[in-house]
Amino acid sequence: MEQTIEIRECSTLDELAACVELQRAVFALPEIEISPVRHFVVTKNAGGFTLGAYAGAMLTGFVLSVPAFLRGEKAFYSHMTAVHNDFQSVGIGGKLKWAQRARAMELGVQYVKWTFEPWKARNAYFNLEKLGAEMRDYQANFYGVDYTTAAQSEKNIGLASDRLFAEWDLTSEKVMALAAGEEFIEKKAPRAAIETPPNWSELVANDPQKALEAQQRLRSEFETAFEAGLVARGFLRDDLRPMYLMY
Repeated sequence: MEQTIEIRECSTLDELAACVELQRAVFALPEIEISPVRHFVVTKNAGGFTLGAYAGAMLTGFVLSVPAFLRGEKAFYSHMTAVHNDFQSVGIGGKLKWAQRARAMELGVQYVKWTFEPWKARNAYFNLEKLGAEMRDYQANFYGVDYTTAAQSEKNIGLASDRLFAEWDLTSEKVMALAAGEEFIEKKAPRAAIETPPNWSELVANDPQKALEAQQRLRSEFETAFEAGLVARGFLRDDLRPMYLMY
């Protein structure tokens, strides 16, 4: 029987401590990179919030929203979204993001932003096609050493922590349609496309050199596209050649 998932705010110290423990279970990060309870408490008192996904009393996922600005407008920075490994691929991430949207709008905020790895095709599809976010900013080696990615090959192969910035306009035409469960069809044809590896983890494990080359190509192509004023607004999911669609 499918288990009911309840989304609600994590507000007590014990609930926030559970978010810290979930980080340890989900992310392959050194302890110094784990956000402590104090970070969650400060965020809440600064006007942010943490939403948790609960199966009964068990925390199965959370999303942390930090007060921010996006091109001069009030926004939330979605610093972290984590889903327990036993509850992956059952829609909890989506539930958390849509609940985050609803809460942000209740607080009078129209924009949410976050970062993600450009070479992760599944994340790109989720952000662009399931949520309706856009990308117009690419930051090279944003965090320095990328422990999560490097750990997949168990080799220090010098992978950069490049990040794309997702910008989520909570009241855009596309987001409004997706929030209502409707299909959104882009009216214009894309001006360009940027291909990304279909399976990043497999590429890093099997051919680290090709992974490094893919990183460099993606960085060059995104920087060129953004300098030309293009925006990533769609994603073509394909088993062999997934790609960002630039408008």
